[in-house]
Amino acid sequence: MFVLNTWYVAAWSAEVTEKPVRRVICKQPIVLYRTPDGAAVALADRCAHRAYPLSAGRTVGDSIECGYHGFAYGPDGACTRVPAQSAIPARARVRSYPIVEKDGWIWVWTGDVELADESLVPDTHWMADPEWATVTHTVLFECRHDLIHDNLLDLTHESFLHKTTVGDDYIYEHGITVEVDGRVVTADRLMPGVEAPPLYARTMATDGLYDRFHATEFHVPSYHVLHSGITGRGRPREEGYLIKVLNGITPVDEKTTWYYYAFSRNFAVDAEWATEELEAGLATVLREDADALREQEIGMQERPEGEHDVLIGQDAGVAKARRILSRLLAAEQQAGDRALGADRSGPASQATPVAVQS
Repeated sequence: MFVLNTWYVAAWSAEVTEKPVRRVICKQPIVLYRTPDGAAVALADRCAHRAYPLSAGRTVGDSIECGYHGFAYGPDGACTRVPAQSAIPARARVRSYPIVEKDGWIWVWTGDVELADESLVPDTHWMADPEWATVTHTVLFECRHDLIHDNLLDLTHESFLHKTTVGDDYIYEHGITVEVDGRVVTADRLMPGVEAPPLYARTMATDGLYDRFHATEFHVPSYHVLHSGITGRGRPREEGYLIKVLNGITPVDEKTTWYYYAFSRNFAVDAEWATEELEAGLATVLREDADALREQEIGMQERPEGEHDVLIGQDAGVAKARRILSRLLAAEQQAGDRALGADRSGPASQATPVAVQS
């Protein structure tokens, strides 16, 4: 169901303090907290003693203390204190997750620790660049993560779902160009000689016709950046009013997904009124998406077995991304099967799982 060997956005930096915060990512309960020196920590949210959530406890120095019997765990997941005795059992530890804090987001690696590579964390520098102004939102979507990926790769829905904000009939009249580079799928659309969409027109101070563009760049399986904007007719894109829409898509389970959203712009950067207008308008866009995908999720659950989506030309990016996602899932499943087979063929002591590990 989920690709685990990847980075997922777990929280905004401002959400993580010395007070423990619980997140569930790909059905894995995780507790986040900060040490006194400000470092962010991610551990399995389950005490090794009686499986009590560590997020219901408190931090003590670098450690997090279970609120049930006081077991404490350091940033590496090893137990540092058992109040009832001086000896600490060797198995008294919880999983520690690789973590990266960057540009206001905290990323967690949910798969094989040996494969965690910080260089694979996507570029999100616009959120921290003073030359850009950013609006953010966080929404819990009541749908599987796949539906959000499809939604971002096929933006023709803007013509119908977002008529008052970013939509216009001309969007679906123009096709897309799709490129694949490893695990990155880009669906690019150019809309020449059109008006700016309602939500952007006032903040961009535009009048007349422009070339509008948006290119959804999907870093399978967890992140999209939409390179969007308008520019003079026939002019290079980099000369125009530019928008970077950053989308961190983090599955909770099969029917629920966290959506971390940032909208960065290079125009009206110091205009507070523009930020307020965009914040309200983009909240409408996200609410419309959330409502639509909740209904789509219901439709998916009610759909008879064997009935599948009818894809069209505008779905070329969707189709290519789905194939990559399927390959990644299959590869992880095969690796898991091989590891399980190796465990079963080894000594009984090696085949016994450690209960405290997630």
